[in-house]
Amino acid sequence: MSVGEIACTYAALILHDDGIAITAEKISTLLKAANLTVESYWPGLFAKLCENRNVDDLIVNVGSGGGAGVAVSAPSGGAAGGPAAAAAPAVEEKKEEEKEESDDDMGFGLFD
Repeated sequence: MSVGEIACTYAALILHDDGIAITAEKISTLLKAANLTVESYWPGLFAKLCENRNVDDLIVNVGSGGGAGVAVSAPSGGAAGGPAAAAAPAVEEKKEEEKEESDDDMGFGLFD
């Protein structure tokens, strides 16, 4: 991520947290107050993103989706990522942990 992208992300989150409408002008104002200079297109891009999407949903779903979600859902036969794709690795991890725990108690100790 570039400095401009990260700076605009934080500015948009600050505005959202304060309940202020997220606009390119307000993002630019926050960046100027922080003595940051970014390419002129970043504030407008983030303002349009926040205009078309619910910021709360973006925050809650930070870890879901993207390339990893698609790769996990493809072998399981599901066409869409999301909760089903996220639940599949959790089940596999539990199975692996159970195997490790059952191997620990073999009826003899290391120093017997």
